[in-house]
Amino acid sequence: MPFFETGIANLLVFEPRVFEDSRGYFFEAYNSAIHKQQGLTYQFIQDNQSSSSYGVIRGLHYQLNPHGQTKMVRAIVGTIYDVAVDLRKGSPTFGQYFGIELSAANKKQLVIPVGFAHGFSVLTEKAEVLYKCDGLYNKESEGGIIYNDPALNINWQVPLDKAIISDKDLVLPTLDACKNNFTF
Repeated sequence: MPFFETGIANLLVFEPRVFEDSRGYFFEAYNSAIHKQQGLTYQFIQDNQSSSSYGVIRGLHYQLNPHGQTKMVRAIVGTIYDVAVDLRKGSPTFGQYFGIELSAANKKQLVIPVGFAHGFSVLTEKAEVLYKCDGLYNKESEGGIIYNDPALNINWQVPLDKAIISDKDLVLPTLDACKNNFTF
């Protein structure tokens, strides 16, 4: 199967089989039958895409239940450092994060279930990120954690003096003060 465990329960890396020849390449970015074989039964209903320049850090974001979202994230241009933080109370990895480089070149995708905060930093001059969601955006259920929370100690892979962070993300709470209704 093209899924690999991350060390955090239910957080998976999807590495599609890529067919390359002199014309270029082809791969199935998403196939519901392959996901169902892995026991993944969500149904994606929304696609989001962003474009960002080097040094941008987006996140850490999530939606509270009942509007939580499973996400499947990939970079279609450039390279990002993608991060998921386990927010599920009772999880043995609560408060831990997993980070991975996702790029147009490696075609890897991170499958992030409900109960995780998500963010990424841009490692190349430009990156375009596409992610599928199994729930619709709901403004009232937005939650987040500040990118530089010392309890998480995330290395975003970009010098922080070159980081570009939105005003909204600069005022997010720390992990210990964030709204959270997720359980393991």
